[in-house]
Formats: sequence, structure tokens, C-alpha cells
Amino acid sequence: MPLKLFKCDETIPERERHVYIKEDGEDLTQYLPASNVTTIPGTLSERGCSYCGAKLVIGGVLKDTIQLVHGPIGCTYNTWHTKRYPSDNNNFQLKYGWSTDMKEGNVVFGGMKKLKQAINEAFDAFPEVKRMMVYVTCATALIGDDIKSVIKEVEEEREDVDLFAVQCPGFAGVSQSMGHHVFNIDWMKEKVGTYEPEIKSEYTVNIIGDYNIQGDTFVMNDYLERMGIQVIAHFTGNGTYDALRGMHRAKLNLTNCARSAGYIANELKKKYGIPRLDVDTWGYDYAKEGLRKLGTYFGIEDKAEQVIAEEDAKWGAKMKWYKERLAGKKLCIWTGGPRLWHWTKALEDDLGMEVVAMSSKFGHQEDFEKVISRGRKGTIYIDDGNELEFFEVLDMVKPDVVLTGPRVGEMVKKLHIPYINGHGYHNGPYMGFEGSVNMARDMYNAINSPLWGLAGKDIRESAKEAITQGV
Repeated sequence: MPLKLFKCDETIPERERHVYIKEDGEDLTQYLPASNVTTIPGTLSERGCSYCGAKLVIGGVLKDTIQLVHGPIGCTYNTWHTKRYPSDNNNFQLKYGWSTDMKEGNVVFGGMKKLKQAINEAFDAFPEVKRMMVYVTCATALIGDDIKSVIKEVEEEREDVDLFAVQCPGFAGVSQSMGHHVFNIDWMKEKVGTYEPEIKSEYTVNIIGDYNIQGDTFVMNDYLERMGIQVIAHFTGNGTYDALRGMHRAKLNLTNCARSAGYIANELKKKYGIPRLDVDTWGYDYAKEGLRKLGTYFGIEDKAEQVIAEEDAKWGAKMKWYKERLAGKKLCIWTGGPRLWHWTKALEDDLGMEVVAMSSKFGHQEDFEKVISRGRKGTIYIDDGNELEFFEVLDMVKPDVVLTGPRVGEMVKKLHIPYINGHGYHNGPYMGFEGSVNMARDMYNAINSPLWGLAGKDIRESAKEAITQGV
């Protein structure tokens, strides 16, 4: 089937290029949805900005770093406490938000003096913290504030601190994907290789593209520790600033989210010759496959098989129980980018579910190539989907559950359709063996909750009937 124009998009016919319904034997190069291009005005996009991609997704996850946003207070507020990435140091990164709180006068006369004052105030308020990231926003980029010169002054005056400038304002790209790219490349250019980590194992890796959503990183760490593998750096789940500076000493880059962090894995390979191994760790069978690939690389297949056997003994029966009850259930996945293709085959193969529609906020062409090649006939694929399109899709496919973010999730709940938070999770972690069971449990509970039936009843009508009958 060629590209699809939804009824709601008849006044914006350009949207036809962004929607595809899969048929057998069709050429991906002919019918691939347009992606990673500017949002068409008037389409009510669900995308985030480029600054958000740098701060909320990557930098803000670090557990030992002050995240100072040079801009209006709203830029800080809207990227704080909206992701569930805990840490093992009492969640420092979730407790606090830092902003220069730019006002109209600062925009008119410049904010560099205010920035320096804010940097010093932050370090004084947290004397034990010596690392900081400073983010440019739309307002401060437009007035031309030179944050690097301010950072240089502070580093000269405070010799024990280290700062990193993230120069990616919201308007820098078509979506948050540009923020991922800028952060990756600038960190590689300026910071990697400036710190020497302590090597404790002959098997060392960087875990790239895992952000410890509800403890995903802790799950992966456990597997690797049992295999005798040392993690040099987490990019960036439960990670530290200095550990990321020492990424050049790992022997392998274990890459999970290719869209947000594949760039730095590629650069590490170019500059330091560190191989990149892509794995899918969202999914029960994918977790087995990933551990086996890792074990094969280091020649420790026996340790990988031991971990797999132990985890399978613990979670295999539960996974089978949920598969018997979720098989055949229809599912929509409306998330960012790579999770579309991470979850598609995992949920269909592990649980027997049917993925009937997918939407990506910031996926690139390669993401759609992967997900469409893994998907089934009749599945709807949308780039940069909007609310009206979602309404139309829901009416077309009538899913049993939707995996999406909180914004679209609230809309879905109002239609009395079960929704699972595909961004921050409901009751995670969702990674690995345990995570696959957690995800299955959340979907099972959502689909079978009696609340959806009760929510559809108008108690006012029951009350009128009772009054009429004299009850």
C-alpha cells in the first residue's frame, strides 16, 4: 500500500509523506516515511526541542553533576522531574534544578554576568560537587551570550572544578535528536581522554545509550558483574562526569539506544579503535542474544550461559504465564525512535502480541527501515504523529493497549484505552529478563483492570433510573 493520507490531514496533504501502511513485497526505499525533517506547521507535533534532547535525555541523567540551564526558568522546569532515572547516591540529579532565570532585562542587556554569578552560587551551595554542565537555550543563543568564555573564567578562578558547555538551543534542529548529536560529538571532542579510570578487569566496556529508567542500568550492571566485566562508563544512566571522560579506556562499546548515543560509539571507534557491539536488551529473548554476543566477543561464553540459565530459572515461568494471557492482544507503540524496533519483535515473539501501529517522534530513516522490516503486514507507521492522527488510528486498529508517553497517554486514558508509559515506565525496570516480566505484568494489569469498564459508565443515568423506579 502506498503512503497514507489520513482524513484529518486533508488540509495538510504534505503529511501523506509521513505515514505508511505495510504490505508484503513492497520496497522500503519506495515507501519509507519521511523522517527527521522539519515539522509541518499546524500539525500539533509531539516532538521535543533540541535542548531537551541534550539535557533531559542525556546530560541530566548524570548523578554527580550540576545541570545549570542558562535561560528562562521554564526551560529548567520542563526538563526536570519528567524522567524516572534514579541513582545510587540518593538521587541527587532528581532532587535539584538549576537555572539562571533569565528575565527581560537580562535578554536586553546580556546574561553573561548573571551566568557567572549563578555558576558560583551553585558551586557554593553544593561545595562537594565539582562538576557542572551549562546549557544554552533559545533566548541566550539568540542574544549571543558566550558561555564558553564565562566557563573559562570560572575554571581559572576555581581550579578544582570542571565544566562542559552544551551549545544546543531548542531551535538547533528539527527535534530532540539534534540535541543527542551535539552532546555526543562535543563531549567526544572536549572531554573524552582527559581522565584515566582505574582498570580492574581484562574485560572492560562502555554501556552506551542506557539512561537507567527506573533502574534499567542496575539490571545490566548485575549481569555484567556476574560475567566479570568492568563497566568503565555509563552513557549516561547512573553515570558520573569523570567516568565519561575516561571512555577511551574501554575495550568495547556496548550500544543499546543507537539513536541517542550511536554517534559517540562511532567516534570512539574512529579515534581510539574501540569496537561497537549493538544489542537489544529490551526483550526476554533479546537479552539472551545480547549476553551471548557479549560473551562471544570476550571469549567467556560459559559465564554468559550461566547468567542466562540463572535468570531463565527465575523469570521463565512468569514470562510463559503472561504470554498465555497476552497472546493475540493488539498493541500500539508511540514513542521516540529506537524503542519502536527494540520492542516490536520482542513483544510479538516473547508474548505473542500484535503490534498494529507505531509512531516515532524523532526517528531517522534507519530507524524506520529497522522497524518496518521487523513489523507485520497491515501495521501503520507514522513519523512525527499528532493527536488527530492518533484518534483516527485508534479508530482504525482498536488496540488493547498503547505504549506511549504521558502526554499522549492522558488522551488515550480519556478514551478508556489502557496505556503504559513507554518513556518513564509504569513499574520498571523494563530491561533484561526481569524487565520483560515487569513490562508484561504492567500490560496485563492495564488490559484487565476493571477501571476501564467503570470509567465508561455514566452514573448519572443510573441515578436517574433509580429515582424513577423509586429505589
